[in-house]
Amino acid sequence: MYTTYHLSSAEELNSDILDAIKTTFKSKPITIIVEEDEDFGLTKEMKKTLDNRLMEDNEQYLSADESIKKLNKKYEL
Repeated sequence: MYTTYHLSSAEELNSDILDAIKTTFKSKPITIIVEEDEDFGLTKEMKKTLDNRLMEDNEQYLSADESIKKLNKKYEL
């Protein structure tokens, strides 16, 4: 069983959350993982690559499935 708590900031962390965890999981072993949410942004290089891809000839277009199949075959995934 798992429970996820989403907080806007670490300032929202309080004893109520800890009490809820204790009540839910009682004496069972638990793991607590804290991760920082990061906004994903495209770098200039990523944007350039995407722009170049948009300019490609449609006749050479590969679907996502076709691309994945080719990559799997090439790299034996």
